Amino acid sequence: MGSNCRIECIFFSEFHPTLGPKITYQVPEDFISRELFDTVQVYIITKPELQNKLITLESSFVSTEESKQKLVPIMTILLEELNASGRCTLPIDESNTIHLKVIDQRPDPPVAQEYDVPVFTKDKEDFFNSQWDLTTQQILPYIDGFRHVQKISAEADVELNLVRIAIQNLLYYGVVTLVSILQYSNVYCPTPKVQDLVDDKSLQEACLSFVTKQGHKRASLRDVFQLYCSLSPGTTVRDLIGRHPQQLQHVDERKLIQFGLMKNLIRRLQKYPVRVSHEEHSHPARLYTGCHSYDEICCKTGMSYHELDERLENDPNIIICWK
Repeated sequence: MGSNCRIECIFFSEFHPTLGPKITYQVPEDFISRELFDTVQVYIITKPELQNKLITLESSFVSTEESKQKLVPIMTILLEELNASGRCTLPIDESNTIHLKVIDQRPDPPVAQEYDVPVFTKDKEDFFNSQWDLTTQQILPYIDGFRHVQKISAEADVELNLVRIAIQNLLYYGVVTLVSILQYSNVYCPTPKVQDLVDDKSLQEACLSFVTKQGHKRASLRDVFQLYCSLSPGTTVRDLIGRHPQQLQHVDERKLIQFGLMKNLIRRLQKYPVRVSHEEHSHPARLYTGCHSYDEICCKTGMSYHELDERLENDPNIIICWK
């Protein structure tokens, strides 16, 4: 592949009984030198895990000399179409059709934890269930931007690790992103990117469409921007609602928070318990190291946020770190 993601060459190789691995055909001709081929020829030799396996002969297309000669024009078409559109469906004969697609190399997505909340990055209706594996199809109806991974697993009746893997795959393709669990006791603060809401017209349009209450008059940018800027350390979502009823008249506060997190306009300030005494009375002590948030602890222990709060507030060996 070149730097512009074009496929530079397609070649057909086989293992000759006397010559060993060799290039039988390549398009364009003489593109791959013998020296370059030496670096990849190891992949031509059948690996031990594939040896002594039963092979079914169907049309013998690549093992018959007469039909094998058709490979050059086929490879030429493949090269042209893959570089033109990134995909190719090419009928070979009555028995065989080649389906190929160029897959973009993307960075590894973040690991989906049980306390993360997946949110669709586009309209859910844009995705066809049939294009996904069975596990993904089973959990898609439960992804609503508010259920966390563990809850999706329980309600969809799918094993937790399978749900995490499926969501990881959706993250890889940019279908979903992850936000934290929304509770009215949560605390958020704006990031420098909140200024983009003033400067970026397309972001404004997307934001107002997303946060406006269904069936209500369209929310105003002034109200939305004021609400984001009113978030601060010490101000919970419940406080925000109590202080700005007028601005929230047409704004769905849950969607407001959700959109802000998705676009990095705001960030969540999370509570991390730290055990300052060596005594083991604080259960579970292994989670009170300052590295585990309330969300994670609640998911792992089954406690509610309120129950955990009460337990830790009454424990003199625990301090709470906000970060």
